[in-house]
Amino acid sequence: MDFKRPLVHRVNKWIVGLRDAPLVGKLVRKGITVVSYTGRRSGRTFTTPVGYQRKGDLVKIQVMMPDAKTWWRNFLGEGGPLTLELDDAERTGHATSHRDDKGRVTVRVQL
Repeated sequence: MDFKRPLVHRVNKWIVGLRDAPLVGKLVRKGITVVSYTGRRSGRTFTTPVGYQRKGDLVKIQVMMPDAKTWWRNFLGEGGPLTLELDDAERTGHATSHRDDKGRVTVRVQL
C-alpha cells in the first residue's frame, strides 16, 4: 500500500483551500495555481496545485522533486494542452517540459 498518496492528497487539498481563503487567498494565488491536463496514456483528467512564475503569456513551473512525480512527463517532446487557473479564470495553453543537465525540470506554458 502506498502511504504517501493519501498524505499528498491532503496536502494538495490544503494548498488549494489556501488559494480560496479570505485573508491570504489573493497572496497565495500570486505564486500557486491549479493545473488540469489529460493523461497521455490514461486519457483521464488530472488536477494538481503547482508553484509558478508568469511573464505575460508565458508561465514557468519549476517541478519540485521531479523524480517523485509523473505529471510533467505528459509534456515531454511536442508537449500538449494544459489549463491553469489564473486571474480568477481558467486559461488554456500549450505546455512543454524539459529536464536540464542537473536533473531539474521546468514546464513552460505558452498561453
